[in-house]
Amino acid sequence: MSNHTKFPRFWKPWQAVPTLPAHLPRFLLASAYQPRYVRQCATTQRLCQQFEWVAWDVLPCSLTLNERGERTIPLAAYIAAYLIKLEEQLPTFGKLRQFLRQHPALLWAFGFPLPQLRRLPTAEEIERALPSQQHFSRKLSRLPNEILQSLLAEQVIALKAQLGPSFGQVVSLDTKHIIAWVKENNPKTFIKKGRFDKIKQPAGDADCKVGCKRTHNRTTPTKQGQPAGEKVSIGEYYWGYASGVIATKVAEVGEFVLAELTQTFDHGDLTYFFPLITQVEARLGTRPRFLTADAAFDAFYLHDYFHSVEHDGFAAIPLRKMNVTRLFSQDGLPLCEADLPLALKGTFVNKTSLVQHRRGRFVCPLLHPQPNGQTCPINHPKWPTGGCKLVMPTAKGARLRYQLDRESEAYKQIYNQRTAVERIFSQAKALGIERPKLRNRAAITNINTLTYILINLRTMSRALPFKQ
Repeated sequence: MSNHTKFPRFWKPWQAVPTLPAHLPRFLLASAYQPRYVRQCATTQRLCQQFEWVAWDVLPCSLTLNERGERTIPLAAYIAAYLIKLEEQLPTFGKLRQFLRQHPALLWAFGFPLPQLRRLPTAEEIERALPSQQHFSRKLSRLPNEILQSLLAEQVIALKAQLGPSFGQVVSLDTKHIIAWVKENNPKTFIKKGRFDKIKQPAGDADCKVGCKRTHNRTTPTKQGQPAGEKVSIGEYYWGYASGVIATKVAEVGEFVLAELTQTFDHGDLTYFFPLITQVEARLGTRPRFLTADAAFDAFYLHDYFHSVEHDGFAAIPLRKMNVTRLFSQDGLPLCEADLPLALKGTFVNKTSLVQHRRGRFVCPLLHPQPNGQTCPINHPKWPTGGCKLVMPTAKGARLRYQLDRESEAYKQIYNQRTAVERIFSQAKALGIERPKLRNRAAITNINTLTYILINLRTMSRALPFKQ
């Protein structure tokens, strides 16, 4: 993030008012150059002080997407308006437009086309400067998300510069469901059949997809006096999206979002890891040493990513199947229940998983490569049918999943920081991320990025008063 230097505050009346580049908001001028009605507006001054942390200078001057042409309004003005909508918790763009109309100082401060006058603009001038409610919505859908990602990246770069190399060494990862604004998600609305049929796309949102939020087991009902029936898996399904976030916690400061990604709800949790960690590594300039996440992210390639002989980093992730234990020999071969190292019969490349990897076929060492005449010392039930067999990845992360000491103090300290991303999601939910009143993926993706930018802004302006 660039450090904006304000123009001198000691201004003499006969001196010309300095001009800013067209893509920068006007509030970056010193207060002496601001009209009196702007200086006296407490709401404007509060928001401008908070939004100083945005790297406005990385934005293009404007974003004209209408072939017939449209008013040249700085892109910063739109982004500031969307941030104001989130900060003031305005549910619709109509409410946003009404709020801006009631605070004309905000229009001047963020670069909307008001006349360059020192007096308070008239109602007619305010109306001409404001885009319509439909245009605010349309602009949000057309805004390239890469521009907003650059603002988030600049925040992370600035935080790394001010907080030092220890910033972002421990990161936490999780996803948050987003419920689409369609009637199929309303249980009170009658749907003849196929409420969550993935083939029947809701008319209210052409981009959302159906997915399962969580599953739980329930026993089937039986007659009174009879034992309970078999367990049935029950799921909570929604049409919508999901937001994946990697966050980090700074002691005595707060939590910060390092990277975020929005996908449709039919994508699994593990699909978020590589896109997000790539962003984090690029923004921090280094690879984080520790990761903490829940059991949904228990995959060998996450453990592989954070393991290194150069440091003591690891991924603090609970084992997905806690009742499964596996031991390994000093050579890295899995042990059978008789504590014998299984023999590697052969390998193959698994091309059907999320990450292509090599898997090994391990068989009983008493029968491979040739039977040695010994029998299974524990008389395992599988011995008559060829002994124990096991197929698992050959990567070191596949062993680290089982060998990680989850009772150690180091693991517990890292795993306790998993709440960082949960607190981020708690703030995002308060800002309306769970049920956005938007009807397409582009708009929801952009409003999610703006939400996390605002969460970072709140923490930075509250806890980091040392901005240069």
